[in-house]
Amino acid sequence: MQMTLKLTVAAAIAAVAGIASAQDVQVVKIGHVAPISGAQAHYGKDNENGVRMAIEDLNKQNLTIGGKRVRFEIQAEDDAADPKQGTAAAQKLCDSRVAGVVGHLNSGTTIPAAKVYNDCGIPHVTGAATNPNLTKPGYKTTYRIIANDNALGAALAHYAADNLKLKKVAIIDDRTAYGQGVADVFKKTAKEKGMQVVDEQFTTDKATDFMAILTAIKSKNPDAIFYGGMDPQAGPMLRQMEQLGMGNVKYFGGDGICTAEIAKLAGGAKTLNNVICAEGGSSLGKMPGGAEWKKRYDEKYPNQFQVYSPYTYDATFVLVDAMKRANSTNPKDYTKELVKTNMKGVTATIAFEPNGELKNPATTLYNYKEGKKTPIN
Repeated sequence: MQMTLKLTVAAAIAAVAGIASAQDVQVVKIGHVAPISGAQAHYGKDNENGVRMAIEDLNKQNLTIGGKRVRFEIQAEDDAADPKQGTAAAQKLCDSRVAGVVGHLNSGTTIPAAKVYNDCGIPHVTGAATNPNLTKPGYKTTYRIIANDNALGAALAHYAADNLKLKKVAIIDDRTAYGQGVADVFKKTAKEKGMQVVDEQFTTDKATDFMAILTAIKSKNPDAIFYGGMDPQAGPMLRQMEQLGMGNVKYFGGDGICTAEIAKLAGGAKTLNNVICAEGGSSLGKMPGGAEWKKRYDEKYPNQFQVYSPYTYDATFVLVDAMKRANSTNPKDYTKELVKTNMKGVTATIAFEPNGELKNPATTLYNYKEGKKTPIN
């Protein structure tokens, strides 16, 4: 009887201690926004996977911040690559008082959302949105850990002129902040390199039929087409170029087309062999932690990797690194630490310029060999 009583008391004490320790754990929410529905959902899911993986790894560290053990949780929102949904998702995260945000994917959603985050005082780090205008307002809450379109568009134009000796190029963009931005940089640099822009055409990020604009371009006999946009349009465009007999025309694009998915979307078109695309950052094999990280990612999320998940993984760690240095999860306390970041990530050693841009961003060019994305440099 006495033994039973002792066990019961011990169990009660343990239970009370368990409740107390559970109460001592502070839940810290990290927001994430990307298109989880629509034609760009494969990018969004990949980005979200990167954040989830980071949160899981952070929680294994049993971190104590501000004298409390913390457990991180993701609050994931879908913006469907639509600016209005993007600002609504941003406001929802503000109202939920998340500690920080990773996102968005598209420049067209990230730029208006940045003002929302600035106004409510929550920092956000994007590992995907590349339009240079994102950091122009000078918000102290906005950070980017990937090369912007100035680097991507220029690198592609230099390669076209210097390495491939191309003379004539046509340009198509999807009229989004991202597509128009990267196309404008390519056009400006191409002209500076002595290339002739023989035609400019426009489409949308919802279009699938490009026969009319491609036929118009074909009549100008370009050496290459530059497309500013994303892979749901680039894939069908490559198929239609093959149908029109444009098998010798090179096809350039930024990180929006630089995915594994484009090989599927091109549906076996031989024009995939003509694709040359640029991505901010080093290739996975050259990233400090890329190979080992990719192996873990593939085990957890098989066949889901696209482009940006290593960056959203690092972006999550950047936020938490600043919290640790401030010894606070409160955005009011830790936001000012972000600009002082000097963190060895999976993608690179991450440090910021005063305007929130990544210092010394790398750029990698890719082509597709036998349907596989392959680094050129």
